[in-house]
Amino acid sequence: MRASPPLSLLLVLLTATDAFFMGRIASTLHGAPKCSYYTKAIARRMAVTMEGEVADIQKEAEIKMKKSVDSTDNNLKGIRTGRASVTLLDRVMVDYFGSPTPLNQLAGVSVSGPQSLVVSPYDKCAFKLIETAILESSLGLNPNNEGSVLRLNIPPLTEDRRKELSKMAKGLAEEGKVAVRNVRRDAVERVKKLEKDKTIGKDESANGQEALQKLTDKYGKQLDEMLKSKEKEIMTV
Repeated sequence: MRASPPLSLLLVLLTATDAFFMGRIASTLHGAPKCSYYTKAIARRMAVTMEGEVADIQKEAEIKMKKSVDSTDNNLKGIRTGRASVTLLDRVMVDYFGSPTPLNQLAGVSVSGPQSLVVSPYDKCAFKLIETAILESSLGLNPNNEGSVLRLNIPPLTEDRRKELSKMAKGLAEEGKVAVRNVRRDAVERVKKLEKDKTIGKDESANGQEALQKLTDKYGKQLDEMLKSKEKEIMTV
């Protein structure tokens, strides 16, 4: 049986082959009269790889931007308005025997009226822990212990409290925008580095940066719309 060539030899041959093709590309760019089929093929493959690197940066950036927007959306839902909503307790964390746990993982939350919520713990041992977590939260709610459930009566908001919550919502939305802009900044730096390293050309770099700005504008607009909707909800009597 014929023995396979050692891995080191294969690597040497592959490196030599790539060097040969790179040399052919260089000679073509310096005025060689004719570009071979192989040179064209390698050039095309390199171009696709370059475009792929920029596209990957854009995809990663968009995923991170969307996560920032989703996080802001969840935070905005946690701001109390004058009406009962099951999302009101989404940000409440319970010290469940030393482990910080979201309240909605330990109890069912339901709306029992326009200004009333019912919290039904899954574990009786967590009952007191959940009650304490609600009292210590920034919601300003006092749960009524009814034996097997906790009832939360949502008091109407004063004008001053509405303005305070509206200001809080603006702050959360701005934090989301900052997070999105930071993602754009890091992605642009990566694209610029590819251009500096001659991995991509100026046109590819400019196109990549433009695409990242469009993503920033897109998710910034979504945050503006979320804030507008939340402010309307807060100020509605």
